[in-house]
Amino acid sequence: MLGPLLAVFTERIGGDILDISWAWATYLIVTGVMYILVGKVIDGKKYKDKAMVLGYTLNAIFTFGYLFVSSPIQLFIVQAGLGISAALATPTWNALYSKYGNKKHDTYEWGLAGGEASIITGISVVIGGIIISYASFTTLFITMGTIQFIATAYQAKILWKE
Repeated sequence: MLGPLLAVFTERIGGDILDISWAWATYLIVTGVMYILVGKVIDGKKYKDKAMVLGYTLNAIFTFGYLFVSSPIQLFIVQAGLGISAALATPTWNALYSKYGNKKHDTYEWGLAGGEASIITGISVVIGGIIISYASFTTLFITMGTIQFIATAYQAKILWKE
């Protein structure tokens, strides 16, 4: 729900264009490095589901972390935490999706997964803009974190399968 609204938030905490760049770069670089490390460490292991749920849990926690951000340095820390959580959740989700997916329609299923994610993200950014316009960033972060905790609880059901 934040997406491009991060620029407005960064300016509100005293950041400038370079801080916005560094915040986004921090997230991307940490995510990229951690994707590789998590992929290496978890590859072939049976606890992919636990890593995925941990990643989703950390994502919700770090989203609530935005509530306490008052400087660009604190924003970089939250962005790094979100990068770590994405690296725990995304590759493991992809591996589990591949494992349990319909092998006869794998390209279509990946299209559905990617397409649905983009559609939901687009709708969420608009909703985030509406929330900020009529309420505040605080309301947005509480909404985001709450939705993420609910989604994490739903995803955690995978831990009791098999």
